[in-house]
Amino acid sequence: MTGRESVRKHKAGQRNFSKVKLRRADLEGADLRDANLSWAYLKGANLIGANLRDANLSNADLRWTNLYDTDVTSAQLAQAKSLRGTTLPDGGRHE
Repeated sequence: MTGRESVRKHKAGQRNFSKVKLRRADLEGADLRDANLSWAYLKGANLIGANLRDANLSNADLRWTNLYDTDVTSAQLAQAKSLRGTTLPDGGRHE
């Protein structure tokens, strides 16, 4: 599945993207609020300015993902597999 397909399916009402593989996907500005992205493979994805409010990212692989200016309000990030190299919403980098 590509980033654009995911956004299109989300707009159509789908919320379950568990275990989806979106390595290096361009999801800049995407509205994925309330999406279930648990166990998703998002390594290197571009999520700049995306809306991940209330999204479930538990056990997601977020290595080298760009979350700059991304809304992660109430998102479940506590059990994300890895944030190594991830650009955080405030522009900092997790090492």
